[in-house]
Amino acid sequence: MASPRVTLFLSIPFMIIGFLLSRSPSMMTSVSPSKPWADGPMKLITTPQFQTKKTDIFTSGATHMALLHNSILRGYNSIYHQAPLLLDQDKADFIGYALAWYRFVKSHHDDEEASLFTKVEELLQDKTVFEETHHEHESFLAGLAEFEKYLSGLQSPTDFSADELLQIMSTFQEPFEKHFHSEISTIAKFSEHPNAPKEGTPENTAAAATFKAWGKSTVTKAGMTDVVPFFLLNLDRTVEDGMWAHWPPMPAPIKWGLINIAGAFHSGWWKFASCDANGQPQELWAYRAAAIKAQKEEQARA
Repeated sequence: MASPRVTLFLSIPFMIIGFLLSRSPSMMTSVSPSKPWADGPMKLITTPQFQTKKTDIFTSGATHMALLHNSILRGYNSIYHQAPLLLDQDKADFIGYALAWYRFVKSHHDDEEASLFTKVEELLQDKTVFEETHHEHESFLAGLAEFEKYLSGLQSPTDFSADELLQIMSTFQEPFEKHFHSEISTIAKFSEHPNAPKEGTPENTAAAATFKAWGKSTVTKAGMTDVVPFFLLNLDRTVEDGMWAHWPPMPAPIKWGLINIAGAFHSGWWKFASCDANGQPQELWAYRAAAIKAQKEEQARA
């Protein structure tokens, strides 16, 4: 018979797992949206593959980039709508959520510049294909830096001002939205480039592998317990007739773990996400919290 000390030692992993699961996004209640949602003010992107039904490597690459971009755009929109409605008790978690969005965007930008763009330029043997994209990146970086500086510089969560954050966001919203849409068109049009590899060639296979490897690593390297859950919890699996319900492709237990185990480390942040743990659009938390508060105040007066 095991001693009490051994029994306690053996039970520790199960206690830790139980604690994490109690904080996982799958344990959060979800309500279908009935108020302004995360599909505006920044307009979401229709994927090139859904639009054209083409399946060449650049259409596919642009499509997967569009899905990633849409997660970022929903993140921006969810911050925009909820900032003015925050209750004091939610401000600390909201700041964490908003800074996770910043890290997602910054890492995505840096990884494109350092890796993806160079590989595509080498593939097409053309150093000019991303000239306009580089300029677009520069157009919103200063505002993005101010976004992070403001949130990171708050002495206390109660010092948070929605007006100030929204003013900063307004300085880069237009160029940010323009870039996130135009980059998709730019990549999709590479299929017409004279040096684009032909279907069935080794170069085409290598290019497809490049896109796949970059797409797999770009989010995970940004942060497993913040950026990855942010990405997956702002990924609407119902769009475009459910065409992307199982994207990104990975074993279901892995996806579940990335959402519910990795997501448990900052569990309070994810109530602000635009989608629930199953990828279904949900009512933004700040609307629900405001309604609950109003209901309690009404009951107190009765």
